[in-house]
Amino acid sequence: MVSNNRGTAVKNDIRLFGSTKVLIIAGLLAAMSIVLGKFGAINIGNSIRIGFGGLPIQMAGIFFGPVIGGAVGLVADVVGCIMKGYAINPIITIGSTCIGVFSGLVYHFALRGVKNALLPKIAASTVTAHAIGSMIITSIGLYVYYHTPFETLLFRVPIYLITAAIETAVIYLMLKNKAFTAELNKVRRK
Repeated sequence: MVSNNRGTAVKNDIRLFGSTKVLIIAGLLAAMSIVLGKFGAINIGNSIRIGFGGLPIQMAGIFFGPVIGGAVGLVADVVGCIMKGYAINPIITIGSTCIGVFSGLVYHFALRGVKNALLPKIAASTVTAHAIGSMIITSIGLYVYYHTPFETLLFRVPIYLITAAIETAVIYLMLKNKAFTAELNKVRRK
């Protein structure tokens, strides 16, 4: 608690996010996801979209944990749909949320005792997040709501395996950068 100039107590943290800094970065990551996933993506027909909207969501999960990753995925999908004029598909929104949740869960809990396992942890996080969130849940949402043919949905598998590989490389390079990691650690400290 911090006192303001009137003598009343003001809470200095945001409960879910831990600090105002983390809240602001989560908002920026959600905005990045909207730009990369909704406005910067390449659409192939009505069911296939190639983009990197999952990258900022996974960054939130890996950098700050599964709860914040899930919140960023949820906000990015809902706000992005509203901005683009899409109908909100609740199954796809769950898929987007799961990308953040599972990237955070796998990164923070898989291979915990293994030293020098940064690259395998990131790779396992991105592949698991896309396998569950993009390939399974979002594909179910596309099938249920839009009756997307199964053959078309199969194209999502190689697209998201390649996307996961690229996202793994980007996140790995960020976390290997000592200056970036030092700044990230300052933000995470409460």
